[in-house]
Amino acid sequence: PQHKCGIQKSCSQNSFAFRITSGAANVVGPSICFNDVILMSSAKNNVGRGLNIALVNGTSGQLLETNTFDMYSG
Repeated sequence: PQHKCGIQKSCSQNSFAFRITSGAANVVGPSICFNDVILMSSAKNNVGRGLNIALVNGTSGQLLETNTFDMYSG
């Protein structure tokens, strides 16, 4: 069976499913999936070099903000 965000088993009722994947150089970008919704990805054009952060409300699961922090250029 398919589970949220493509993880191997389902989560308990009181928790959220999430999957964070790293990019591969300039070929494949990083992505963040939360509760079966892609929050950040190359297709959404909201990821960048460095740290990619998604701020999510821990109670409701609502996305509050996304941002990238380029650790290479300062």
